[in-house]
Amino acid sequence: MKTMLAIISNALCRMTGRNVGAQTVSEGARVVVSRSFADFTPQVTFDIKKCDLHRLEDGPPVKAELTREQGLQYYRTMQTVRRMELKADQLYKQKIIRGFCHLYDGQEACAAGIEAAINPSDHLITAYRAHGYTYTRGVSMKEILAELTGRKGGVAKGKGGSMHMYAPHFYGGNGIVGAQVPLGAGIALACQYQGNNQVCVTLYGDGAANQGQIFETFNMAALWKLPCIFICENNKYGMGTSVERAAASTDYYKRGDFIPGIRVDGMDVLCVREAAQFAADHCRAGKGPIIMELQTYRYHGHSMSDPGVSYRTREEIQEVRTKNDPISMLKERMLGNNMASAEELKEIDVDIRKQVEEAAQFATSDPEPPLDELCNHIFYNNPPLEVRGTHPWSKLKSVS
Repeated sequence: MKTMLAIISNALCRMTGRNVGAQTVSEGARVVVSRSFADFTPQVTFDIKKCDLHRLEDGPPVKAELTREQGLQYYRTMQTVRRMELKADQLYKQKIIRGFCHLYDGQEACAAGIEAAINPSDHLITAYRAHGYTYTRGVSMKEILAELTGRKGGVAKGKGGSMHMYAPHFYGGNGIVGAQVPLGAGIALACQYQGNNQVCVTLYGDGAANQGQIFETFNMAALWKLPCIFICENNKYGMGTSVERAAASTDYYKRGDFIPGIRVDGMDVLCVREAAQFAADHCRAGKGPIIMELQTYRYHGHSMSDPGVSYRTREEIQEVRTKNDPISMLKERMLGNNMASAEELKEIDVDIRKQVEEAAQFATSDPEPPLDELCNHIFYNNPPLEVRGTHPWSKLKSVS
């Protein structure tokens, strides 16, 4: 038997040009074909799409280096966000998740690429489509899904829900359209004041891009040269209205006028990473704010109450999935350049699905927060205080 396995192994070596390991214990043993890490390409330089520039002589590079480790990390991050959002969709349809719920599937390259370009000590604030950024900023799937289901183990103890999740250096999750943009400038002002060489990434959508408070913030940030990266995630539709119907100018990267801007392919994680790195370097060099427009696409409707096909066709959505999916794009690059095997990526997928199921189990079995904790943490650090209830004899207490 061992002689026969050796013959098979040698034949496979000649066919594939690679070492093949054969393991046998008994007559019923299988030939196991394995590949060592030495078989894979450790690093590849890819051509990426050139960014459109505004008030800049030079922009981000048109080539991006990707190591095997980085590729696997980005793949795992994006696939985790995708699977987590699909599980949230399922739990919502089962009426386990209630209320507002805005899903991020399709836009994963934005969150993964930005996080790859900034430091953990840098700051990030976004709108209400926040699950992806909550994860990339370090919050576990269990805490995110438990927050969506309103459970005690959620990242905001079950009292924030889909739009209000927070972590160190991550300021939400904000439910008021565009209101997070001046807050982001305030965080950038704090970075400048403290002289800590940190930046604040301030995200908003194309639907918020016409808000007056955004232009007021641009003016102040430019005057004070704040280290703020303003990022417009342009997913083509603000709620159910296409950008062409909502904006006289859809060149969102030029909206700062006096602030430099770049327009980026938001479906390519490498494009996003290189552009975000360029923007961060710009801010750290004391040159003031910069605007990034990420051209991306959401697969779900605006929120779970929106079927997402009354203002666009199913064919349009399917075309983006087929031709421009951020996860498929990275996967094809890695497989096409021998940076990973299909089996290896499949193992990652299986592991992620298992983690998602475990997180969902936790999110549906963890208890809801007790009523006597309803009003806690209204203030950061305050003596216990009584909170007026919905009727005069209702007495609630808030403990910080």
